Amino acid sequence: MAHSKSGLGRGGSVTMAEVGRLAGVSQVTVSRALSSPDKVSPETLQRIQDAIARTGYVPNAVAGALASRKSRLIAALVPSITNIVYASLLHAFSEIMRRHGYQIILSETGLDPAREEQAIAAHLSRRPDAMLLTGVHHSAGARRMLLNAGIPVVEIWDISDSPIDCCVGFSHAEAGQTAAEFAVAAGYRHAATVTAGDERAMRRRDSFVARFGGRMGTVVSGVDFSGSATLGLGRQALAQLLDGGMEKGTVLFCSSDQFAQGVLVEAGARGLRVPGDVAVIGFGDQDFAAMTEPALTSIRIDRQALGEVAAKALVERFGLGQGLSAVHNVGFELVRRASA
Repeated sequence: MAHSKSGLGRGGSVTMAEVGRLAGVSQVTVSRALSSPDKVSPETLQRIQDAIARTGYVPNAVAGALASRKSRLIAALVPSITNIVYASLLHAFSEIMRRHGYQIILSETGLDPAREEQAIAAHLSRRPDAMLLTGVHHSAGARRMLLNAGIPVVEIWDISDSPIDCCVGFSHAEAGQTAAEFAVAAGYRHAATVTAGDERAMRRRDSFVARFGGRMGTVVSGVDFSGSATLGLGRQALAQLLDGGMEKGTVLFCSSDQFAQGVLVEAGARGLRVPGDVAVIGFGDQDFAAMTEPALTSIRIDRQALGEVAAKALVERFGLGQGLSAVHNVGFELVRRASA
């Protein structure tokens, strides 16, 4: 059999033993460097990394997981991978997890509990070390699988007194109430809502309606959509409300900044003054919110902090195995700008 000058076989995959021979260490030391690099001296670790780079060695993750009971994988499930809200918090989350030797495997679930349950089953079959989920409301089957899996689970973007394991988020009901209190204090006497088909968005809507309606003694009208928020649907919502006889000077509480941006565009197209003829409050304080005309009043969630706290919660969970605070409330902030 022909051999390279380094003594490594060319006929098949590079083995851990061959990496060890090139680095001048045992196969056991290579394995330890891959699974727990902090337990190997910096000099030895560098030699092993150099050998891996020279050989193109790829560890057998399946075999490693069977041997160590660790896959070094975190399963993350979000409603949308294109929504900047989830993309930015996932970026912050994955940066910290990667620094601790974990990789993220991602699935998009939409707003469908059945689809989420299928994704959970698929990911659990690959034996991840932990799972990150969006929200705290899941199907009974999903909760049963997660509770039986025996792995850390962090639920983000919401809080609950009874999380599966731990949750990192904020109170959507309080966010809606805060928007209503702001609208009342700002002097608005009529309100309407524009809401996407998301359970969390509907909770914000319901708490806004209850608080504003209770304080002002008025009925709050609304437009609901079954899908995700878009600028086009925001335009459609304002048109529908105006056609239905919406009062001049009404404040609109939108479940996302995309809706709110659409409302602003439609208001401009109809020659309406904002906030004189119609006022707008968004949710999410996305990067464009301060750049709209007029600038959008919105509820800000620190997405980076949310992702970082979720990652730190898992790191603590891996390190301690107990004593982890079950609920991490990152809060929110209503940012007042010119639209309301």
